[in-house]
Amino acid sequence: MSALPEISARRDELVALRHDLHAHPELAFQEQRTSDRVAEFLAAQGIAVHRGLAGTGVVGILKRGDSPRAIGLRADMDALPVREQNLFPHRSRHDGRMHACGHDGHTAMLLGAAQHLAAHPDFDGTVVFIFQPAEESDGGARVMIEQGLFQQFPVSAVFGMHNWPGLPAGQFAVHNGPVMACADQFDILLRGHGAHAAMPHQGRDPLLAGAALVQALQSVVSRRLDPLESAVVSITQFFAGGEAYNVIPAEARIGGTVRAFKPEIEDAIEAAMEDLCAGIAAAHGVQATLDYRRGYPPTLNTQAEAALCRDVLIDMVGSANVRTDAAPSMGAEDFSYMLREKPGCYVWIGNGLAEGGCMLHNPLYDFNDAILPLGSSYWVRLVQKLLSKG
Repeated sequence: MSALPEISARRDELVALRHDLHAHPELAFQEQRTSDRVAEFLAAQGIAVHRGLAGTGVVGILKRGDSPRAIGLRADMDALPVREQNLFPHRSRHDGRMHACGHDGHTAMLLGAAQHLAAHPDFDGTVVFIFQPAEESDGGARVMIEQGLFQQFPVSAVFGMHNWPGLPAGQFAVHNGPVMACADQFDILLRGHGAHAAMPHQGRDPLLAGAALVQALQSVVSRRLDPLESAVVSITQFFAGGEAYNVIPAEARIGGTVRAFKPEIEDAIEAAMEDLCAGIAAAHGVQATLDYRRGYPPTLNTQAEAALCRDVLIDMVGSANVRTDAAPSMGAEDFSYMLREKPGCYVWIGNGLAEGGCMLHNPLYDFNDAILPLGSSYWVRLVQKLLSKG
């Protein structure tokens, strides 16, 4: 079994919807046209529509039968501030904005599933369709939760799906545990004492201290963590000085990101960074202030829900097309906030081999229309499994 025949028959409709969304990308918390399209589509299927969570969020409610069971299915809607380089007819009509991560496809797949379930209500319970804004940077999932998503629409579990370039079309990946990493950020301010570059002994050089700190921070993962744990500490910014070549500046700033799969690893990294900042600052006679900010938490599937999703997918596409050995990604995903609140599972659907190296967040990226019916069918089969009659 693969895509449901009824959904495959509506492939052109799903493609047209996806192309329309792709041509009109909207950034985080600005998805007004997109949310209008989503709400109109759901209402046309007779699905109750609720709007306003996180501003542009849309929630659809479809209840059949008498069971109190309820599950949540989530798709993200926002685009990226990327200038599209594709030349096909459905390319972005807004310069500097682009669906470079496939959220247009995610939205279309969930709408396709909602349409099918409304017309073929072969389940007993409630499906909560969650169309979330602002996944890319501003944590729309967190905002929806803070504004009462799961209080207004209680569910026992929540599920997400993301397309994955490099994974062949027709295949899925299901992780038992970590799927995506956290996305923490840090800034370090080094304060010294400026001086003439010809007389460095009269100052306290924050650049020299910063250079030592950049080197030392590379030892956090290699020397402060268990080698069997995965983590990344990347320095991505180093600012100091101005246009003068003969001035040692008074301040320097370092910034970067931390990725890990476990909260306790985040804690260990932050503590190690504090130690290094204090020690190197003292050694160079400067002051160092670390501002460590927790971003998206790790995306962690719960075991029972991952097993259930795996079984549904094996029934759909066969065990050879369901990867359980795929390595998790050091990228981040704000569906993690939902998985902190509820059990659930986040799967990858193969977007096909990335020709020319075109991956997510690439100006030449495009969602693979061929997988739209397959993704919609997965959502339908999951609902039928979890909310089965009898």
